[in-house]
Amino acid sequence: MGTPLDTYSSGYLAGQFLLAMPSMADPRFERSVIYMCAHSPEEAMGLIINKPVDDLSFADVLKQLDIKPKAPACSEIYVHRGGPVGERRGFVLHSTDYHQDDGTMKVSDDIALSATTEILRAIAEGSGPNNYFMALGYAGWGPGQLDEEIKNNAWLSVPADADILFARDCSKKWDLALAKLGIAAHRLSGQAGHA
Repeated sequence: MGTPLDTYSSGYLAGQFLLAMPSMADPRFERSVIYMCAHSPEEAMGLIINKPVDDLSFADVLKQLDIKPKAPACSEIYVHRGGPVGERRGFVLHSTDYHQDDGTMKVSDDIALSATTEILRAIAEGSGPNNYFMALGYAGWGPGQLDEEIKNNAWLSVPADADILFARDCSKKWDLALAKLGIAAHRLSGQAGHA
């Protein structure tokens, strides 16, 4: 897969949540909620939004980049595991009130994706977007791979919700996203074709 920001967000799943079904065999994605940034016949890319990194803070990231935090909220920002691909690469999902010509990809009417140190510097200075979410790594799929996984009942698509996306409590995001469909977790089947 190429660099995720090289292509404009497209496809029917861009701007949606993907929820890992109870039958998800890959432990890296168990009970994951993924915000889909791009989806095309050639590739798909998203960020897991409910798996915080316990041993790395936003302040640690800023220190590694030699950026001095000026905004008091920097100490309260979590860094998340965006996925198993490119785990040393940072991404910021954010509200569209912030935009860089060369570093921001609009995903939906109200959500954009940036992967530059400029957005981190803006957040550190208190001049960044109103809402944001930082992740290291991303979830990526090759040609037809995600569509096949959906057919095999590994994922469920759900309309995205900014309140869930930017919520601080990650432990409830999967249940909240599932509730948007009016489905209780115990009613999900792990077998394809049996809901």
